[in-house]
Amino acid sequence: MKLNLIERIIGSGIFTGYIPFASGTFGSLAAIIIYLIPGFENPTIMLIAISFFLVLGAQIGSKFEKIYGKDPKECTIDEFVGTWISLLFLPKNAIYIAGAFLIWRFFDIIKPFPANVIEKIKGGWGIMLDDVVAGFYSFIVIQIIIYFIY
Repeated sequence: MKLNLIERIIGSGIFTGYIPFASGTFGSLAAIIIYLIPGFENPTIMLIAISFFLVLGAQIGSKFEKIYGKDPKECTIDEFVGTWISLLFLPKNAIYIAGAFLIWRFFDIIKPFPANVIEKIKGGWGIMLDDVVAGFYSFIVIQIIIYFIY
């Protein structure tokens, strides 16, 4: 099985998955750069992007897994989806974005239940859905923090 160029670009999060160290962190940073594009923060646009890349990422992720092994570091499209979930409805403010990024990376790394169970699902859905759960956890935490600050 081979990946074509488009699948490699998307699945590796614009090639961040091929960075030899901290590929998930670099994938998350690339997702933030896309988030900073004017207008991308619109919840409708973000929800469409999250949904589209969740489904596409599951399909491409299955191919990555067959080539590179279980939940490979080369596949970072899941980082994009998780990062964007954590940024949903967030004011476009550097402090909030940095906070969401740090909280997101924390949850993505520690994988609290049920992310740790979902991660064991074979194929692309396992790759994607644990990051969706971690993204929702970070979304909830950052929204609670903002609520109590203002």
